[in-house]
Amino acid sequence: MRILPVGLLAVVLLISPRLSAATAPPGSGPDAVYYNGRVVTVDKAFSVQEAFAVRAGRLIAIGRNDEIRKLAQAGVTQVHDLGGKMVLPGLIDSHVHAANAAPAEFEHPIPPMETIQDVLNYIKERTQNVPEGAWISTSQFFITRLREARFPTRAELDTVAPKHPVAFHTGPDVMVNSMALSLSGIDRDFKSNDGGKGLIEKDANGEPTGVLRDGAGRFLKKTSRESGLKPADRLRKTEELLHDYNRIGLTAVADRGANAQIIGQYQTLMKAGKLTTRIAMSHTIPTSGSIENIYKAIDELGAHELRKDNGWLRIIGTKIWLDGGMLTGSAYMLKPWGVSEMYGIRDPAYRGVLNIPPDQLLKLVRRVASNGMQFTAHVQGDAAVTTLIDAYEKINEEIPVRPLRMALTHSSFMTKDTIERAAKLGVVPDIQPIWLYLDARVLQKQFGNDRLRYFQPLRSLFAAGVIAGGGSDHMMKIGDMRAINPYNPFHGMWVTITRQAKWFEGSLHPEESLTREQAIKFYTINNAHLIFWEKEIGSLEKGKRADFIVVDRDLLRCPVDDIKDAQVLQTFVEGKKVYERSAR
Repeated sequence: MRILPVGLLAVVLLISPRLSAATAPPGSGPDAVYYNGRVVTVDKAFSVQEAFAVRAGRLIAIGRNDEIRKLAQAGVTQVHDLGGKMVLPGLIDSHVHAANAAPAEFEHPIPPMETIQDVLNYIKERTQNVPEGAWISTSQFFITRLREARFPTRAELDTVAPKHPVAFHTGPDVMVNSMALSLSGIDRDFKSNDGGKGLIEKDANGEPTGVLRDGAGRFLKKTSRESGLKPADRLRKTEELLHDYNRIGLTAVADRGANAQIIGQYQTLMKAGKLTTRIAMSHTIPTSGSIENIYKAIDELGAHELRKDNGWLRIIGTKIWLDGGMLTGSAYMLKPWGVSEMYGIRDPAYRGVLNIPPDQLLKLVRRVASNGMQFTAHVQGDAAVTTLIDAYEKINEEIPVRPLRMALTHSSFMTKDTIERAAKLGVVPDIQPIWLYLDARVLQKQFGNDRLRYFQPLRSLFAAGVIAGGGSDHMMKIGDMRAINPYNPFHGMWVTITRQAKWFEGSLHPEESLTREQAIKFYTINNAHLIFWEKEIGSLEKGKRADFIVVDRDLLRCPVDDIKDAQVLQTFVEGKKVYERSAR
């Protein structure tokens, strides 16, 4: 018997798993072989291979051209030449609101808005289509994205809509006109009679300015009109959006605002075989009412049939809104916001809004953890992040939280301390680079450069060992760069690498930039970990589901500014082509 040298034996043992299928009996070969590519596996070594083979929706081998092509069997295997193109694992968005975003323009198109005049023109146009006396409402139009960087004033809204009540919603806060205040009975002497919180901003004379914060929007006596949107329309638009996700390389997303209706829509699409994007869901839970009813809702969610993984649609946990909006002036901060004409803030001691007291938060986290689910909360400000980390640490003394991957939704403002504590607990932030791109200009003007040191501190998170993932918080409209919160992942990668922003000179704290490899991980294997699918997707490795995309440029080698313009040529989910770019 010939004895191999130790070094050669090690090589044989290393490559033998890739070649094991080469001797498979006839008829058991791969369904497809892809070769002559730049296959970025995103495995632990971040290796780049040339070829891979797929059978029954899974990767069965990956490696060099010659070894993988040998696996092909005549009459069984389709062989595809990748022509040197880059292949990536299917991309993942850690935060969308797909079912709500899809039908946003069902009644009428929503134009882009970059100035106060754009907003006023839109509202004036709506007065021609909405009956006098009926409400005109906008949703998710952020003041940080307007050239003037402020709310439209009550007087400006009165001028363009004197005969309509108007509510300009921007995240959790709202600016209204005089008719809206009058119809709702909100004047200088207004007091809540429900015991709840609410902040009605007032001018120097004590009159309401029209800005309502901290849940004060509930005081508006709004009436709604029938939109004509039927369940079938919602399904059709949602299916359209999921295909658009495929078009820009997304093969899985996390819906961070699911409810019973939304879950039902996704289930209908799944049962009809129309899901082309995998969906993990964080179900919203109530934070008011009796604690017994809240516990019951959490327990019922823990027992839901979609807690079991079917590979396509699953409930991973719960979500609440702990603080207000960074873009609207109500995120809960460690230091005061400061008086601000941009945000309409009058109180120099104002630190933002905390929706739930820490003792109540602790009860919710404990109940969710006892059901074995991930807990996440909308936390924008550094004080909100700290409050949630505090709760996770306390619960960790009773129930280990690392296996539950407790999350931070947004966590835009962090501190060195919260990064270190997140690393120790295995807490996973889901972060939106598009906010850096669209909002850095105004945030720097409001807070100053030093206070933004730990704004989206991505490199620090990676260095600390925190597994953070990239999302969009896609809220409204279909179209990767026209949506409110655009969801193009290549643009997101470019932002994480350059930290450049719209209407902004230079880079925002470039010391927090990611490398190209890290940016790819941010939208692949890291996000797979956030949504508990890292054993199935997020990298191209033997045994995993064959979710992959073919890209028109090499993201590891092309000029950095070309990354944001990358185009997907083909998208595959479980080995099936769900998108192919048409020739132009």
